Amino acid sequence: MANILTVIHNETVRLDPGKLNELYAQLGEAGAEDVVCRAIEELAVRLSHCERLWRQDDLANLRKSARSLVAIAEQIGMSAMAAIARDVTDAVDSGDQPAIAATLFRLLRVGERSLTAVWEQQDLSV
Repeated sequence: MANILTVIHNETVRLDPGKLNELYAQLGEAGAEDVVCRAIEELAVRLSHCERLWRQDDLANLRKSARSLVAIAEQIGMSAMAAIARDVTDAVDSGDQPAIAATLFRLLRVGERSLTAVWEQQDLSV
């Protein structure tokens, strides 16, 4: 009988509370919550779009979409997600298919966890 190995990915989600505090100081509670909600929504859409582009082998648009995630993630303090989105763009630039797949799916895992963490930190409801 063959041995089956299950790999469990456990990524650390890093949020920069200073960025969120800065948003609240600049925009007030209502304005900051609006920005955070819109950013979360946009990040979720773009993450899904990145996966779809990868499956369609549309690397040029995958790069653009991943690059756009960097600025949005940084705006609300998602430093890990922004760094991994940069890694995806670097992998696309290098043309390394295994690296593209690995970094993209890491981005999707961390992205999902980051969105949940920001949502919970802000105690926002759907």
